[in-house]
Amino acid sequence: MLERIIKNRELVFAISGGVFLAAGYTAETFFAETLPEAALIFYILSYLIGGFYKAKEGYIDIRYNKKLSVEILMILAAIGAASIGFWNEGAILIFIFAMSGALETYTLNKSERDLSKLIELAPLEANRYIGSSNELETVGVDELKTGDFILIKNAERVPADGTIISGTTVIDESAITGESVPAAKTANDPVYNGTMNGNGAVVVRVDKENKDSLFQKMIALVNEAKQNRPPSQQLIEKIEGPYVMTVLIAVVLMLIVPPVVFASPFEETFYQAMVLLVVASPCAVVASVMPALLSAISNGARRGVLVKGGTFLEQLGKASAAAFDKTGTITQGTPAVTDFAECTADGNGSALLEAVVAIEAQSNHPLARAIVNFGESRGIEKHNGVDETEDITGHGVKATYRGRVYRIGNLQMMANVLNGSKKNAPDLPDSIDSRRKQWQSEGKTVIYIAEERSVVGALALKDEIRPEAKKLIAKLNDQGVKTIMITGDHEATASAIAKECGLDSWISNCLPEEKVEEVKSLQQKYGNVVMVGDGVNDAPAIALSDVGIAMGSGTDVAIETADIVLMKNDLARITHTFLLSRRLNRIVMQNLIFSVSVIALLITYNFAGDLSLPLGVIGHEGSTILVILNGLRLLRG
Repeated sequence: MLERIIKNRELVFAISGGVFLAAGYTAETFFAETLPEAALIFYILSYLIGGFYKAKEGYIDIRYNKKLSVEILMILAAIGAASIGFWNEGAILIFIFAMSGALETYTLNKSERDLSKLIELAPLEANRYIGSSNELETVGVDELKTGDFILIKNAERVPADGTIISGTTVIDESAITGESVPAAKTANDPVYNGTMNGNGAVVVRVDKENKDSLFQKMIALVNEAKQNRPPSQQLIEKIEGPYVMTVLIAVVLMLIVPPVVFASPFEETFYQAMVLLVVASPCAVVASVMPALLSAISNGARRGVLVKGGTFLEQLGKASAAAFDKTGTITQGTPAVTDFAECTADGNGSALLEAVVAIEAQSNHPLARAIVNFGESRGIEKHNGVDETEDITGHGVKATYRGRVYRIGNLQMMANVLNGSKKNAPDLPDSIDSRRKQWQSEGKTVIYIAEERSVVGALALKDEIRPEAKKLIAKLNDQGVKTIMITGDHEATASAIAKECGLDSWISNCLPEEKVEEVKSLQQKYGNVVMVGDGVNDAPAIALSDVGIAMGSGTDVAIETADIVLMKNDLARITHTFLLSRRLNRIVMQNLIFSVSVIALLITYNFAGDLSLPLGVIGHEGSTILVILNGLRLLRG
């Protein structure tokens, strides 16, 4: 109970100020004759206690930040009201202003809670095996090295990203993915730092040091998100100081001109000047953005969507086009070989497949693993004999196997081998070319095999489309967002997949460096462009786009480059984040229009001489509370 009071002490002070306000009003109404000084004492206590935090904020802004803030206007107005005997009105002003500030602080703390609690989940120690023995030692997580083996017991948090070597368990990964249902884990399954082990003990091989773990990256994203302010908030903060100075000058002129020039009663003029200090204060304007923004970021975090800052969430809803990588983004990223064709001189397909498997076994690329798995399913064993291997980025691999030169890759590689040019399509053997057309019409990726300088075989691979990809693309299309796939695949394959997904268009045969140029072209055509990807080759395009989104299972460089990270590789979360961004922009605009309108209306009424200080306080501070509550709606849905 005491801890909760300490956390919400600003709210406690504001409420206490309200209690003294009520006591002062009661004493003034019913005990004015018997206890004439009681009301004044209660009002002074209401000023001092209720206004403590706001006065402190105003002092800090002037003393250390060298700027004027809305707190100064409020304190001056309250002191001014008291100086002409309006203690009640001044206390009301202090109370409502303090309550709105306390509510804003409470809202910000509540919004940040879903983000900040991640840091509290980070484990500090791990049980590490000593060498190759079965003995354990307890070490700090920062001491863990790649390749270490650790024991994770029942109900312990996973201290490092790694792979299960032995044991079976279920792990609550909600802190990472936002998914509330625990995931079953067994040998060869990945586990992540910060997640909660269930009812089984497992031995895990450490794959990443603590500083490189996904969980620590999340914490870094959280800290970055808290510090990043969108352009709308930066603009408000930039004009706040000059605006406050303008109001103060207007108040001074109001105090001098009417009494001197028009012989107006000073007390009446002073009262109107104090009302102007209240109603012209931009409290509601200042509170229009950040509570709503942090509420939206918190909403996304609970669903496994980490946003690096408000700027990116604000920009996302303004996107006119969304570009997608294919493998691992639109598709599952786990391709499998479906077909194999050969046209060797001796007709020995097994020997050719043996060479291909031996060469591809040298690589960890998903396509290479798929080819090796296919060979093993055909009874082909991995043999030694690969002398030289050259990885040709974006095209394939060249290797020497048992004295023969093989090239395994895409059509551009074959064009270079057969024609000496990447631009002209190669003349493929008829049997291979006919199979190519059939496979590509089925949306399959074709990998060609050349021995020396002749194409002698081909493989077809199929990567299943994510079920949620079709739904996402359909919803984006319905919202008027153009959807484009950028892939290195051949035109026919890209076309088949794009049509199956419902994409507006596609760009095929793209090398990694060409994806950047394609994003630039899309920005010139559509304006604001989102790029979604997961690989190293997507990182430059993700960095260039207006808002980059990375899959949580993607490469470290893609995650670090992206502005938004899907911790659970669920494209449906993009739909939610798009809608969240648009709700955010809509609510911020509502808040700004409403708050500015209220200020303009109250100032007009004040100059007309019809606005009392209590009514000005209620109208102004009431609008501040309303915009905060409006922003708080983003925590839900």
